[in-house]
Amino acid sequence: MRFLTYILFLVSFAAFSQKNLYEKEIATFRKTRIDSLKHENGYLNLSGLFWLKEGENTIGSDQKNDFVFPSEHSDSFLGKMMLDKGIVTFQSHLANQVFSMGRPVSQAIIFKDLKPVVLAHKSLRFFILKRGDNYALRLRDLDGEYVRNFKGIDYFSIDSSWRIIAKFVPTKGKKLHITDITGRNYLEDTPGELHFTIKGKKYMLEAGGTMDELFIVFGDLTNKRSTYGGGRFLYANAPDQEGNVVLDFNKSLNPPCVFTPFATCPLPTKKNIMKLIVDSGEKSTGFLSH
Repeated sequence: MRFLTYILFLVSFAAFSQKNLYEKEIATFRKTRIDSLKHENGYLNLSGLFWLKEGENTIGSDQKNDFVFPSEHSDSFLGKMMLDKGIVTFQSHLANQVFSMGRPVSQAIIFKDLKPVVLAHKSLRFFILKRGDNYALRLRDLDGEYVRNFKGIDYFSIDSSWRIIAKFVPTKGKKLHITDITGRNYLEDTPGELHFTIKGKKYMLEAGGTMDELFIVFGDLTNKRSTYGGGRFLYANAPDQEGNVVLDFNKSLNPPCVFTPFATCPLPTKKNIMKLIVDSGEKSTGFLSH
């Protein structure tokens, strides 16, 4: 009897230790996530997305500019963004207003062959990006309202049963038809599909990303209630030699659109909207003041 009690104690202790280790893993994951949001290249400081027209585009805090920057963090007139057949040149309004790598910029090509240059003015950072055939100026404010008002993230309780083993099925040559929140449609490569079972029911998710890091945009029955209406993100490592992939829904993430109105987030494909309550990972409540 004592021996049986001892065995039961060891089993219980092992289970407790495993649970404790898993909770520490999730805590570390969440801290890294918060740090990334607050980083200079994080989502919280996104403060503007301005679409360039061919030719001259003026920038600064004055309302007369084509692109109006935050008045508390920008001079009235900073200069011009000149778009000419896919090449963007910046021309400054005054000396020592705008900088790149710590050096003042008076005139320079800031976008060519998909290579952007980041410009700085006070707490602002801005650069050019390409979306389809269009070009936009992406603005960051390191002291913006979403950075200042960030209160953290609400989560569902950690539940290790949401750490699920899926079977990876390659889909060579297939493309995903993606729509983002602006209504823009585009095609994206897909490494394959992920098949898994929850409570006896079979599910499938289409993966984007690469074979080294799978990227899943999924929807579920918590959307528009406790989670964002446009679904959530989930990353997963490459499949092992048996084709198994760990899907840890405790690591489900809010899209950038939850943190800022200046992001363009992909929506789940029709096949990735599950009739399932995924009460795991990040909620879309309790962390922003707006």
